[in-house]
Amino acid sequence: MDRRELAKALMSCGCVRVGTHRLSSGGLSPYYLDLRRLPSFPQVFEGVAEAYLELLRREGVSFERVLGVPTAGIPLGVLVAHKLKKPFLYLRRETKDHGTERLLEGELGKGERVLLVDDVATTGGSLRWAAGVVRGEGGRVEEAAVLVDREEGARELLAREGIRLLSVMTARELLQELYNMGSLTEEKYGEIMRYLEGRRHV
Repeated sequence: MDRRELAKALMSCGCVRVGTHRLSSGGLSPYYLDLRRLPSFPQVFEGVAEAYLELLRREGVSFERVLGVPTAGIPLGVLVAHKLKKPFLYLRRETKDHGTERLLEGELGKGERVLLVDDVATTGGSLRWAAGVVRGEGGRVEEAAVLVDREEGARELLAREGIRLLSVMTARELLQELYNMGSLTEEKYGEIMRYLEGRRHV
């Protein structure tokens, strides 16, 4: 599906919410992307996975394994890895006190390239943390792929870590499509655009 179809599908699934929300980073935002809902809508979920694949083909990314960043990145990463016939890894938020006691679940060889997959990039903190765990286990991380880059500093933060952030679309592109199709009022669109401008490259 193209960008317009994707924006429409995300809105219809309740994955885009307008109004003040607190983000996991602690800040307040006039809109929220709830992409954890995607697996409940198989057809849209499939379309989103195909959008990731198209992004990876377009960017010519090379890697041996796919890693899903908890939690929303795990189902997305599974589907992307499955479609590419690539091995899948995922991270725990905390080590368990039994078994292997590892954060990283799955098989990773020394020097193997790992693509990080998440739903949204905001500040880039979660992706940087995931890359640190993978690198600590001997893997290489050079790219991270997300559906939406909220344009709030993630790209710059990850670049400093030697990681290229790839996004299917930016928040600005998504919200522009929603405004064009009449899903956002001019007032709300203006409010969100002012917010994005204020948060750009923070």
